Amino acid sequence: MATPTPTRTRRPALLGTLLVLLTVAVAVLGGLWLQFGEREDQDARTTVGGSAPDRIDIDTSVQRVDALARELVLRVRVTPRGTYAEAGGISPTEDLTLQTSPSVRGDLTFPAHRRISSVDVPVTLTGGAVTDYPFDTYETDLEFGAVLAGEPVPVRMSLTNADTLFALDVEGTTVRDGSGRDAAAFTADVSRSHSVLVFALFMMCAMWALTVAVLLGGWYLVRHRKGLTWPALSWMAATLFALAAFRNAAPGTPPIGSLLDYLAFFWAEVLIAFCVIVVVVSGVRREDPPPL
Repeated sequence: MATPTPTRTRRPALLGTLLVLLTVAVAVLGGLWLQFGEREDQDARTTVGGSAPDRIDIDTSVQRVDALARELVLRVRVTPRGTYAEAGGISPTEDLTLQTSPSVRGDLTFPAHRRISSVDVPVTLTGGAVTDYPFDTYETDLEFGAVLAGEPVPVRMSLTNADTLFALDVEGTTVRDGSGRDAAAFTADVSRSHSVLVFALFMMCAMWALTVAVLLGGWYLVRHRKGLTWPALSWMAATLFALAAFRNAAPGTPPIGSLLDYLAFFWAEVLIAFCVIVVVVSGVRREDPPPL
C-alpha cells in the first residue's frame, strides 16, 4: 500500500495555519483601524471665537453623559487674556460672569482678583430615547458669552469630549445678540461611540448564537429520545442565567426594555427556558419508571 508523501500530509496543516494567521492579522488590523478612528474622534477639538489679544478663553470638555438623566457634565475652565487677566490668567481684573444658554443650569460668576477654578456644570440633553440603545442619539445647544465689569467682552471657546462611551458631532459658530455681545455657540449631537455600538451588536449576535446552540442541543436530545441527560440540562440552565449577567455587562448600563432586549435578550431567555422545559418533559417520559 502506498503511503502519503510528507508534502501531501503537511499541505492541509500549512494551509490551516496560514488561514488562522490571516484571520488573526485581519482582526488585529481591523481593531487598530477602529481604535484609531475612535481616538481621533476623542481628540477632536472644535473652537470658535476671535483671536483678539484681550479676550476670555473658555475651554470646555464633556466629562460624562448620563442618558437616563438626559444630561451631560461639562467641565468649564476659564482663562482671561490680555488686559482682562492678572497673574498670567489665573484671576480676572474685574468681576467676570459667563452668561449661558438655557440648557446650562445657571450663569457662572468669578470674583475679581481671585483664582479661577474649573467648574463642572450639568447640561440638559433633548431628543432621543434611552430605550433605543445602542442606537440612541441626543442633542444639546451650548452658548457662552462673557461680561466683565458689566461690559461684554470677546470670547474664544473650545469643546472636546472625554467620555469614551459617547461620541460628539459638533458644529460651532459665533453669534451676536441685540446688545452687541459676541457669544460662542455650539450644537452637539450625542450618540454612542463606535466601541459601544460594536460591543452591543456582538452581544446580540452572541445571545442568538447561544440560543441556537441550546435549541440544537435540545432538538438532538428529543429527536434521539434521550432521557434526563444531566450535563446537557446543566449547560442549558447555566446559559439561561449566564445571559442575564452578560446582558447586565452592556456598556452604559441600558435600562430593561431597550432595543437590545427586544432584538435579542428577551427572545433568548424565552427560547432557552422553553427548550429546557421541553427537554426535561421529554426526558422524564423516556426514563424507566421507578421499581415498585
